[in-house]
Amino acid sequence: MTSKLSPNTFRSVFKTIDKELLRWFPGHMNKGLKQMQHKLRSVDCIIEVHDARVPISGRNADFKYTVGGIKPHILVLNKADLIDKYYLHSIENNLKQEYRHIIFTHCKNQQCPGLLQVFPLAQKLIKESDRYNRSNEEDYNIMIIGIPNVGKSSLINALRTRYLGKGKATSVGAVPGVTRSVLHKIKLCEKPLFYMLDTPGILSPTISSVDAGLKLALCATVEDHFVGERILADYLLFWLNKHSHFEYVSYFNLTEPNDNILEVLTHIAGVNKKTIKFKDHTNNYVIRPDLDQAAHMMLRAFRVGNLGRVMLDEDLLR
Repeated sequence: MTSKLSPNTFRSVFKTIDKELLRWFPGHMNKGLKQMQHKLRSVDCIIEVHDARVPISGRNADFKYTVGGIKPHILVLNKADLIDKYYLHSIENNLKQEYRHIIFTHCKNQQCPGLLQVFPLAQKLIKESDRYNRSNEEDYNIMIIGIPNVGKSSLINALRTRYLGKGKATSVGAVPGVTRSVLHKIKLCEKPLFYMLDTPGILSPTISSVDAGLKLALCATVEDHFVGERILADYLLFWLNKHSHFEYVSYFNLTEPNDNILEVLTHIAGVNKKTIKFKDHTNNYVIRPDLDQAAHMMLRAFRVGNLGRVMLDEDLLR
């Protein structure tokens, strides 16, 4: 959808918020990182899972120093169904100096072509590598790493279903931080005998910029209440307008693009009959639009792809 409004009508910058709002590195992350490092000697391959909507700004750069090194490494960019295929080649070109092996997946689809490539590639890379202290071991171990809520557990469960014929072995949830520690071995395949280690999502202890932090929050890698759903909805509106993604107009039955988040949320609440009842200073009940529910609905619509195929790092691709 195109807009009749001039780009100058929209905000050019997003209001600055406290960077401390974007810090979320609780104790279990630090503990999990140490566990991951401790288990590296028993690992043959590392699969790093990340969200394809934030392929540049969202990755934990510390991984290359803490759990990287000489082990075969595959970068899986999950939720690729939520971005335009136009960006896949550009993302690969941008990341090819850091990662030799990049696969795009939609882990909730068992027929996803990328999903079908993950295990065969891991087998190939392990076979071609020096296993060092594990050269005499008959079983193979793959460690799954990544930031919170990018689909690590979904990938494990999808691979188990395909190669072992069994259901889920690890919890999956929309709330970041479901996996709290490095688990015991999860069997992937009988012949050859492969196991996987699920790990907690590990964010960088510091956020490079407010903009990068808000993108991560939009993708639900931190719990919404740490930033606030209204703030996130406002940033989403700002980003969509700035990059001329106006699908939200038709989805929410607006008449035209709007850069005022209060007006947009009021409209969403009204259309969906979301109200809140409270007593005013005269002790009389007053009914108002429930803006928090509207913000929640707006974020959910984005996260499931109802506002279009959006790649939040499109302006960072070379």
